[in-house]
Amino acid sequence: MKFRQLILLVALTIGFVTFCFAQPRNYDIRNGFALGGGITQFDIKTDNFTTEKGNGWMLHASATGDLPHRWYNLSYGMQLSESSFGILASNGTASAEFIDYKVFAAQLAFLFHIKAIPNLLTIDVGPMAQFNGKMALEDDAKEDYIINGYTNLLAQDLEDITPFNLNGAIGATLGFKFLKIRAQYIYGFLNSFEKLNDQDLNLGNNSEKLKGNMNMLAFTALITF
Repeated sequence: MKFRQLILLVALTIGFVTFCFAQPRNYDIRNGFALGGGITQFDIKTDNFTTEKGNGWMLHASATGDLPHRWYNLSYGMQLSESSFGILASNGTASAEFIDYKVFAAQLAFLFHIKAIPNLLTIDVGPMAQFNGKMALEDDAKEDYIINGYTNLLAQDLEDITPFNLNGAIGATLGFKFLKIRAQYIYGFLNSFEKLNDQDLNLGNNSEKLKGNMNMLAFTALITF
């Protein structure tokens, strides 16, 4: 009887120890890189000016982490872009026209990639920190054009915009392991014209502060390895 009880005790002990100290299942986290480029459509949403969307280019580089046991993957990286857009203005003698500005930007991104269809389609969302240059006129001959809706605000007065922004990005990535296509919408939460409000601009009788939010559509092709 005592022998049977000893066997039962040993069996229970072994079972308990095995359950508590068994090694968990191991998962391989596959790290990789993605390189690519594409086109952009850019604008600054504002009630102060009449704007027109413009096009540009983008380069992309990121490090990726494929998490097989999770419903999402992660990536962090950088995007470089140069995009243009137009603001309505005139030289005082002819009808108003859209004059083109270009903006160069570097975006540091940290994205979650939700696995909508594993190994094929992800929904991408996350924050970005953006550093951009001036809103440079593409045609210096139009520096003295007057912005539509104002009497003394010149085209060149708008160049020195805020150089930093916090963006939100949402999009989708479709493709197989080595080649993917990504569509992405990027919105700037901060006022891109805030720095202009600190300058002594001649706004005439218009006392409303300048406010605008950058937004961008980006379509890129990515090679992953």
